[in-house]
Amino acid sequence: MINKNNNNLNALRILGVSAINKANSGHPGIVLGAAPIVYTLFNKIMKHNPKNPKWFDRDRFVLSAGHGSALLYSALHLAGYNLSMDEIKNFRQWNSKTPGHPESHLTEGVDVTTGPLGQGIAMAVGLAIAESHTASVYNQSDLKLVDHHTFVLCGDGDLQEGVAQESISLAGRLKLNKLIIIHDSNDIQLDDKVEKAQSENMHERFKAAQWNTLKINDGEDLVAIEKAINDAKASDKPTYIEVKTIIGIGATKQGTSAVHGAPIGSDIETVKNAFDWKYNDFEIPNEVYSHWNENISKNLSIESKWNEDLNKLKALKPELAKQFVNALNKEINFDYEELLAKAPEKAEATRVSSGNIWDSINAQVKFLIGGSADLVSSTRIKGADGQFDVDNRSGRNILYGVREFAMGAINNGIHQHGGLIPFSSGFFVFSDYMKPAMRLSSIMNSQQLFIFTHDSVAVGEDGPTHQPIEQLAMIRSIPNHITFRPADYAETLASYKIALQDLKNCPSTLVLTRQDLVQLPHNDVYEEVKRGAYLMLDQPNATITLIATGSEVGLAMQTAAKLKEEGIIAKVVSMPSTNLFDQQEQSYKDKIIDKSTLRVSIEMGTTYGWSKYTADNGLNIGIDIFGASAPANTIINQYGFTSEQIFNKIKKVIK
Repeated sequence: MINKNNNNLNALRILGVSAINKANSGHPGIVLGAAPIVYTLFNKIMKHNPKNPKWFDRDRFVLSAGHGSALLYSALHLAGYNLSMDEIKNFRQWNSKTPGHPESHLTEGVDVTTGPLGQGIAMAVGLAIAESHTASVYNQSDLKLVDHHTFVLCGDGDLQEGVAQESISLAGRLKLNKLIIIHDSNDIQLDDKVEKAQSENMHERFKAAQWNTLKINDGEDLVAIEKAINDAKASDKPTYIEVKTIIGIGATKQGTSAVHGAPIGSDIETVKNAFDWKYNDFEIPNEVYSHWNENISKNLSIESKWNEDLNKLKALKPELAKQFVNALNKEINFDYEELLAKAPEKAEATRVSSGNIWDSINAQVKFLIGGSADLVSSTRIKGADGQFDVDNRSGRNILYGVREFAMGAINNGIHQHGGLIPFSSGFFVFSDYMKPAMRLSSIMNSQQLFIFTHDSVAVGEDGPTHQPIEQLAMIRSIPNHITFRPADYAETLASYKIALQDLKNCPSTLVLTRQDLVQLPHNDVYEEVKRGAYLMLDQPNATITLIATGSEVGLAMQTAAKLKEEGIIAKVVSMPSTNLFDQQEQSYKDKIIDKSTLRVSIEMGTTYGWSKYTADNGLNIGIDIFGASAPANTIINQYGFTSEQIFNKIKKVIK
């Protein structure tokens, strides 16, 4: 039955659709249909403080159906977050705090950036993992610093995305009982009815994944919604709650796709009449604000008790408390100099160097967590303190299974929770599966590490399906994302130091070799890598500049030596990070890449993008076709990556 005369609830509806109408853009269907769910969460269930939106032990809310942003913004405004009525009126406008889909770095009270369907559910799994892990590490018998829930509002489209199902599977396996998904189940999607695209029983699907399931037949029944959520909180499993709603309830075209993604215009008067709303657009009675603030006063006392408990932990276990505070502030410390002194003399694959470095860092920094998509034995990257599991919530090694996309999205949630720095690893070619999550991490300013091995056609026998060609150009092109392709142990170590200690507001990708690489000469390798590129070999009167990355830097050094035998002088530039180099001042760029010389790029991947360093008359040596299956040395030779072959290509150009 429709909720008439409940101004506390219906203010949420009318404010949301008013914002959409003013913008002439947005999704009113979910605002009208799912408002009772959001109202119940914000007023009856969640512990949160609008005056301290980053309070660590708050409940988390994920609007996985991010197109319903007007609903979330209206709730944040009514609850007293720093989101004024002017911002609501500026919905979807330039430079507002109310963009078309929620952005966590922009709007207080938004825990994760959503919009790409399915990823919100996956990030919620990450939030729940982070809660479970940090609770096991920092809670004491009489002190509970971590004890909160993660609530998700999702739609039918969310549950159709593969990344959601990957994540739901893992959440059930891990029994993340503080995760509650609430499904705005209205049987309608944009093109047609849901039944036209999906036929399985969602409850049976969740049960098969070891979830608790509940159903509410009337989405307007506030009492039933509250009871179901409280029942879910008592479960020892994650819970899926299906709430049957009517999309666009109250509008003339309610229950149809016509109210999904288009403003309702003058039909807002029909909606107001349906809910007995007597006020103008953007007019909210004071008693409504007072009602929404009632839940907050209760939470203030909970937060005050939490602060007392934190002070008690500082007194009882100062080292653990210090670790907690450092984790919240991302204060990452490890013995860089000791690790640098351990650089091997012999040739070594950078994946091996990376694994050895990572094991040491992981032992020293107790708030790193993550793992691999079933490839630890190949990538050499895993977490410490055992496997994170039902009987070991303190473990920092997550077995994600073969779920690359979910791994990346889950780690986004772990980061957004706070108190942990996540990492993931896999084969570089499968960054294709992770790209949407990597992009979202960059939008959210999320500090985390994506660690990839098997970085080129030198993978060999596995063939073109496993040999990256275009992936370096793709990942380097992501804004606010720093990619490293180190040339040896020292550059690998420096890359980790920069990613962990310097890059607090963006993700980093490390791309590492399967094959052994020689150790190269360095001065201050940290400062060298921090500038993105540097002169590894500087010779007077040079007429050629060889620019290389990763495994090809050693090859460039060999080529320079061969050229010198012919009286041709070349400089060698190691460029471990094009992204960092592009941020340098022009004078430094000109010093490193001498424009008076013939500039030659050498990289076992696509040549796309290299002309900005080599110019139109430069030489770009790369691979612009897919690879082939053969032993690595055969592949390298066939694609022209020996010093003799590169020497001959250069000789042809300079003749």
